[in-house]
This record gives sequence, C-alpha cells and structure tokens, in this order.
Amino acid sequence: MLAYRNVLVFLFFTVFNLVISQELPPIQNFTTEDYVAENQNWSISQGDDQYIYVANNLGLLEYNGAKWQLYESPNKTVLRSIETVGNRIYTGGYMEFGYWERNNLGSLEYTSLSQKVDVNLVEDEQFWNIIALDGWILFQSLNRIYIVNSSDLSVKTIDSETELSKMIIADDVYFQKKGIGLFRIVNGKAEIVSDDSILKSNTIVNAFRLDDIFLIQTQERGFFILNAEGLQPWDIPANEVLLKTSVFSSLKLKNDSFAIGTISEGIILMTPEGEISYTINQVNGLINNTVLSIYQDKDQNIWLGLDNGISFIDLTSPYHIYKDVSGKLGTVYASLAINGTLYLGTNQGLFYRKRNSVDEFKMINGTNGQVWALSHIDGKLFCGHNKGTMIIENYNVTTTIIDAIGTWGFKRIPNTSHLILQGNFNGLNVLEKNNGTWTYRNKIEGIDISSRFFEFANNKLYVNHELKGLYELKIDSNYQYVEDIARIDGIYNGVGSNALKYNGELIYVSSEGVFKQYENKKFKIDTMFSALFKPFKRLTTMMNVNGEDNLVWRYADNNIAFISYGDMSEKPNIELFPVSSSITNVVSGFENVTKIDSDEYLVGGYNGYLLINDKIPAPKKEFDMVINSIEAHEIDQPKDRLDPAIEETFSNKKNNISFDYSFANYGEIIENQYQYQLLGLSDNWSDWSANPSHKFENLPFGTYTFNVRGKAGNTVTKNIASYTFTIKRPLLLSNLAIALYILSAVIILLIIHYYYRKYYRNQQQKVIEKSKRELEVRELENAQKLMALRNEQLQQDIDNKNRELAISTMSLIKKNEFLNSIKDELKNTEPTKGLNPVIKIIDKNLNNTDDWKFFEEAFNNADKDFLKKVKAKHSSLTPNDLKLCAYLRLNLSSKEIAPLLNISPKSVEVKRYRLRKKMNLPHESSLTNYILEI
Repeated sequence: MLAYRNVLVFLFFTVFNLVISQELPPIQNFTTEDYVAENQNWSISQGDDQYIYVANNLGLLEYNGAKWQLYESPNKTVLRSIETVGNRIYTGGYMEFGYWERNNLGSLEYTSLSQKVDVNLVEDEQFWNIIALDGWILFQSLNRIYIVNSSDLSVKTIDSETELSKMIIADDVYFQKKGIGLFRIVNGKAEIVSDDSILKSNTIVNAFRLDDIFLIQTQERGFFILNAEGLQPWDIPANEVLLKTSVFSSLKLKNDSFAIGTISEGIILMTPEGEISYTINQVNGLINNTVLSIYQDKDQNIWLGLDNGISFIDLTSPYHIYKDVSGKLGTVYASLAINGTLYLGTNQGLFYRKRNSVDEFKMINGTNGQVWALSHIDGKLFCGHNKGTMIIENYNVTTTIIDAIGTWGFKRIPNTSHLILQGNFNGLNVLEKNNGTWTYRNKIEGIDISSRFFEFANNKLYVNHELKGLYELKIDSNYQYVEDIARIDGIYNGVGSNALKYNGELIYVSSEGVFKQYENKKFKIDTMFSALFKPFKRLTTMMNVNGEDNLVWRYADNNIAFISYGDMSEKPNIELFPVSSSITNVVSGFENVTKIDSDEYLVGGYNGYLLINDKIPAPKKEFDMVINSIEAHEIDQPKDRLDPAIEETFSNKKNNISFDYSFANYGEIIENQYQYQLLGLSDNWSDWSANPSHKFENLPFGTYTFNVRGKAGNTVTKNIASYTFTIKRPLLLSNLAIALYILSAVIILLIIHYYYRKYYRNQQQKVIEKSKRELEVRELENAQKLMALRNEQLQQDIDNKNRELAISTMSLIKKNEFLNSIKDELKNTEPTKGLNPVIKIIDKNLNNTDDWKFFEEAFNNADKDFLKKVKAKHSSLTPNDLKLCAYLRLNLSSKEIAPLLNISPKSVEVKRYRLRKKMNLPHESSLTNYILEI
C-alpha cells in the first residue's frame, strides 16, 4: 500500500512539473461573470457566421468575438447538446429539441422540433448529443436516438433496452449500448459492431479513424484498436498517464493529434503517435479541471466547455507563453540560451533550466537580487547584477566583481581579447583577463554618469543617457581616462532614446526618429528608416536583439517590430508580430528580446515570458465586420431594436442610437480593435478601440451613415459595415412649419414695414414740428435779441437823454448861479442909474420860461409821463410844485434847486414842506424817496 502511494506521489509530481514548466499556446478563459450564465457548458459548435455557440445549463450562449449573448432555453432547463447546420443551430435539452434561427433584428428565435415530429418523448428524457448527416439530424438521449429529416420532419427512432453512451461519427455513426456492445447506424437501424467484454463493461468516450486504424477510446482504460482480429489495447507512451485518468470527452484534431478532456486533470494534447504534447489544467492555464466538451473551430483552435467556465486554446498561434504562476521568477529583464540551457535574469535573481526539459527553473546560488543583463563572452556567462558583475560557469558563480555595482551591460573592447568594457551606475569600468581569470582593472576617469547604453564606432565611444543626452568620448589607448568628451547637439534626448549598431553603422534612435552618423561625424535623421515608424503612436526604446547582431527591435503600438537590413536594397525590413497590451505592459525602457534558437525569440514579461516562432506563419484570415444590433430610443424611454438591413427614419426625439458590432476572431494575444465613423456628423474615423459598441446621444436632425471596421493585429476586416438612418426635423422645423415661418416672417416684415413707415412719418412730422418749433424759438430769440437791441438802444437813448437832461440842468444851474453872483455883485456896488436895467435883465434871464420848457422837454424825454403821473396822483399841485417835483426826481439838493427857481435855499425848503403837505406824506417819509419811487 505504501509503495502504491509512493507511485501516486511520483506520478503527481511528474505531471505537476510537466504542467508548471511548459511553454503553452495562448489560453483565454471565460468565467460565468464574462458570459453571465451558469457554470457548466456541455457542448460547443461554430456556425457559418463564425460565431461560437455553447450549450449551457441556463440556455444557448452565443459569442461573436466581442460579447457573449445568452438565450434562455425554451423550457427554462439545461441545454445538453448543440450542432450548427447552415443558418440553423440545433440544440437538445431536457424533454426538448429543436433549432434556432436569426431573425431580421439579429436575435435568435427558437423552433421546437420535438413538438412537431410525430413521436412521444420518454419521461424525463434529455438529449446529450446531436449529429447532422446528409440532410438528417440525429438527436440522442440516454434512451433513444431520433433520426429527423430536416426537410419534411419525418422521424425514425432507435430504441435501446439499456443506457446509451455518446453518439459518435467516424465515417459511420456509432453508439454504445452499455452492457451490450458497440453499434453503428445502417439505413436508420442499429447494427452491432462488437460485443467485446471490454466494450460492454467500459464507457466508450469516442471512436476515431487514424489512417487505417479504427480506435475506440474508453473512459478509464485508454485507447483500443478494433480490427478483424478483435479488440486490443493501443500501446502508446501516453498510456502511463491515460490509464490513471478518467476521460469525459475527446476529439481528433484536424492534424490527426488528439485532445483528451479529463474529469480532474484538465486537457491532454497527444500526438498521432501517442505522445503527450501538453497537459493543461487549472495550475497552468485553465480555470477548471473538468472538461465536459471539446470543439475545434474553423481556424483549428480548441474550445473547451468546462464544469465551470469556457476556455479557448490558440493552437495555430506562433506564440507560446510561459507563465510564472508561483511568482518565483518575477519580471524577466534579460535572457540568454547557451548550449541548450535557457537562462533568465529577473528581479529575483538568475534562473536556468535545460531548453527541452520539463524541470522547473532553478536559481543559481548567490545571484538573488536584480539582474540587468546577460552576455556570453569568452565561453563564460557574464551576469550584470545590481551587486556588480558575476561570472557563471557550470551553473555556479565562479567570480563576483563588486568594485563597481549596478552593471548594465558588457562589450569587448575593439582589437583586444583580454579587455571588456562594462557600463555601471557610476560610469564605465574595465575588466581584464589575467591567467584565464577575469578581474576588475579600473574605472575610466572623466565620465561618472550612469552608462546603460554605450557603443564603439569610428574609434570613439558613444554613451547615451536618456535624460542627459548622447556623448562622444575619446579615450586614451590604455582605457584609463577620457581624453575628450563632447555632447552631441541637434538630436532629441529623452526616455526611449538609444545609440546602437545597425548594419555596422552607428544610429541614434529617439521618439523623433532614427538618426544616422555620416562621414562628417554629424547625426542627421534617416528619413527612410524613420518612415517605418510613422504609422505608430507608441514606440519603445529600440534595442539590439540579444544573441543576434544584425537585428534590432522595439514595441510599436501593440506590435513587436523586428528590423533588419535589406539584402537587395538599403531600405530596412520590418516584421510585425501583433500582441495584446497585456504583453507589452512591462517596465518601460527595460523591454528585452533574445534569440534563443534559429527561429525562436524570447520576450521578457512581468510574470514569465513569451516565445515567438517566426517560422510559424500567423493564420491568414479574412474577417467580416458585422453590425449585430442597432437600438434607438428617446431619453428615459425603452430601447427599440432595429433591422440592420432596413434604413430607418426616426422622430426628432428618438435621437439616441447605439450600435453593437464585431468580427469573429478569437484569442487574447491578438486583440480585436474597432474604428467607427458617422458621416453627417464628421468625416473623421475614431481612434482604434477594443470597445465593440458605441452610442450616439442627442443627434441633431439629418441623414447619417454609420461605418465601422475592425482589425486583429494588423489585419483589417475586408469590409466596412454600414447603416444609414435619418432623424426627422422637429415639428417646429418641419416643411409646413418652415412655410408658416416664412409666411409669418413676410407678414411680420410687412407689418414692421408699415409701422416703420408710420413711425418714420411720425418721426418726420416730429422732426418738422421740432424744426418749426426750433425756427419759432430762433425767431423768438431773434425777436428777443432784436427787442433787447432795441431796449438797449432805448436805454442808450434814455441814458443820452438823461445825460442831456443832466447837462441842461447843470447848465441852467451854472447859468443861474452865475447870473445871481453877478446880480449880487452889482447890488453890492454903489447904486447908479445904469445898474438897475442890468439887474432887470438878469432877473429876466433867471425867470426865463424858455429855460423851463427846454428842461421840461428834456425831462419828459428822460422820464416819460412822470409829471402826468404826479399830476394824476396829486391834482392839487401847481406848476411850480411840479417843477419842484421834477427837480427832486433828479435827486437835486435844495441848494441846487434854489438857482433853478431863483429863490433862496430856505425858500426851497419851505416849498418842499408845502409840497409834502399837498401830497399828504407822513413826517417820517422822505419826500425825495417817494418821488423817486413813482
């Protein structure tokens, strides 16, 4: 018993090592969260539309390369089997079988055959298998086989007294009656093939034709050969594993190899010679170990229906993947293949294993830590390590050089065999070989920058620092110090730049292009080389392929681009290997590729590596772009699904349109990408995107054409799928509305014109009236000015009259004063006869009435109607009183008035007193003021 257990343990670890160490074809897994259905998937098929269809516990699953779609089974039960024939998808489940066809809206609709054929089903019958053959559809349950004519639905049945196993097609249609033997169907009837005891007691999983051999596969006991001599085991190397494994499903592939689905060990891929190629299970790729169904699609890749999920294995891919599921390796920064051994330098250390071994990678003791570079020099493996430089022989570290830490890389110094230049964190250092041993010699003085990229050319050394630039160094002949250093100007430096040898010439590569050094030592852009990368948006650092001097590479978008010089022309050759973004998602600037075989390249990754075999051509495929569904809706309203073949016209509010589109290409290494265009909105194509749908919201009215195309890697779909639709004008912008708008506008314009003219006339009238008023005002102003002038003239006349009155008055006063003075003088002289006549003449002149008349006229001119007013107010005044009033009006004093009246001043005061009395003036009132106020 103990020995038996040890054997099991040995077999377990053998299989486990085989599993975890394999470099496997790409595997894509779909979980229940991806396809949104139940976990078990019992059968898989592919239609003429290249879509994948799966019989799931919940119903029919459809996968178009972009999205999964679930169609629940008609009676809400499990679907067990599926087979596509033309545009029909036949399915079988619990107490039901029939077919699905696509309607005009792109959805699948179910038609039941079990309800149409003239036969009653067995109670609780389930249909586990379907085969299409020559216009007949065979539905097999555990109790019976129904042979249905797809044209007239006539039906034949083959009953069994025992349980039926899986129906098989291998030239003929075979099936097993458990406990009885193997049968085949001939002319609609069962005919026994073999009743060997092995076939009676063991469940038959499948039967195959391999050349001239008829193979029968059992669930527990492996393969048997059935011939005229009877049944005998098929003696193959895989029996060591198969006889310990319970098989549930199997398939002979188109290359005659076998895919064997087990209950607990995943899938086993076996060659026609019976040797196991791969064992893939939950440890190294699948999401479940129980394989319920296997299907090979039209591109010869494998689909697995699992007990929990669905897996896709890309067998035709030129890629193989090694996944470090344990996390032991870490990120691969460098690799090298030497004498059949593969070395991996990672952030965990240096690992190795034999190239064709199934062993795990082993770490070389003492190398734990960051490995930057690996080089094969002088028959030894040089390891650039974070700790310094390590030299490896026979999988052991023989020398560790820690004089300069952080070794980026190695190059032999030209024309020497005993010197190696290495780039380090602190600059450049020299290793020397003495007595067969490599030792540290010296640091080159004069350069202290980190020197990851360096290259010899034109008897100079060029060192590129991504952030500081490219430097040209002249080093002394003994490589002790830098004689001259110059920074190269005129070229872009930055992340992604590098200086390297290409076709024997020095080139400098940056994001701006490829620069080549010419005879004058100047760098100029190489337009031919740079043009290779114009179509790409994302470019990583261009580097040499480790192990291949004449090949450089870089990531160009989602492609690995290998560049080699042309044999027949100077134009470089570029070969693209498309990969998904998950592969290119590595540490920027530390991408690495190594040639490990004549036609195989290793690409380092963050959890393992990718192998590319450039001798395996990628399958040439043509893809048809299809618009799967179109939905239109108003905001916050249910969506209406549309027929992609019919152009629709939508109301203005129904202006939210969504499109789902796809093309049938499967796998995750090469991503499906899509690009759309909406003519009528923009002529530009969108950027490439992995999203297989797009929604346009709130589109304005107009006619649109939606175009969509796709690409897988660099292969563009052969067609552009299109859909034309129209969004109506809103009611307010309809033709009738526009006509009404125009009519209304005309009416409004006429009304505006009418009121404008009326307004204009009113304004004109107002302007006229205003002008008239202004004219009248001007006339009035002119009249006022004229009146003012006249008044001014009158005032001047008055002033003149007043001056004349004043002058005449003063003249009279002077004259009378003069006459009085003469008279007084004459009176004072001795009287004589001759004086009296003279005195009389003087008195006559003093009382001359002409003087008064002259004064009165002048006074009336100066103060018109004054005397009349005084006479009117005081009628009792005498002429002499009026004279006195006139003199008082002139504001003359009594002394001045006296000569005018030819009386004494005292007499004037008497006259004033009498005048006051006549005028009845109060005593306190001033006579002069009163007269002045009249």
